[in-house]
Amino acid sequence: MLSIVIPAKNEQQNVKPLVNEIVAALRDVATFEILYIDDGSDDGTYAEAMDMQTETTPEMRPYKHSFSVGQSGAVRTGVSKAVGDLIVTLDADGQNNPADIPLLLEQALKLPQGSDFCVAGYRKQRKDTRWKRFQSRIANGVRRKLLGDDTPDTGCGLKIFPRKTFLALPYFDHIHRFLPALVKRIGGTIVVVEVSHRDRQFGESKYNMLGRLGVGLVDMLGVIWLQRRYKASIVVEDHD
Repeated sequence: MLSIVIPAKNEQQNVKPLVNEIVAALRDVATFEILYIDDGSDDGTYAEAMDMQTETTPEMRPYKHSFSVGQSGAVRTGVSKAVGDLIVTLDADGQNNPADIPLLLEQALKLPQGSDFCVAGYRKQRKDTRWKRFQSRIANGVRRKLLGDDTPDTGCGLKIFPRKTFLALPYFDHIHRFLPALVKRIGGTIVVVEVSHRDRQFGESKYNMLGRLGVGLVDMLGVIWLQRRYKASIVVEDHD
């Protein structure tokens, strides 16, 4: 089973269009559940998700945080409650195209069963302003050079990874930005798949340049420290 984890905050108008697209994309591909995690919204996001579960989409499993803990915290909630062995994450704003999920899944199923990996989307043709694309190019270039994570677009929300892999990683706020680097740190495989990117139809972005820059620099230093301190688990053979 696939567990689709969607972290969301104040995305009321995007709930139904996105979920309907996910159902259409996966109906004939795999069994799945949709864990919609409302991260302390103050609009009708959670009510909209609950209505879908009751009226049209039994695959829906809505949850709501009583206050916002951030995107990584919402992802963690979804992964911890997931039933599936494989986790799919995507953003709630509708800019990730659910029709790309089967492309990532195809690559994930080619990898050895039981292995650690992350199949990451790459938004080669981003539907953002020139200024935002410029920021991303700079940030991704610095991150790739310092972390060596083999990922041109770690900010893309569309990813597939084993549930057990995520739960084995050291958790910290903003971990979702560094999943490829952390998976590679434990010897996992990174696969990059080019995906489409769309304009946001409703709502507003929750991030700005200063916010991204501030947390990015601090967290990147922490990830570098984790990479340098990592030691592989020792396997002891018992012949008794």
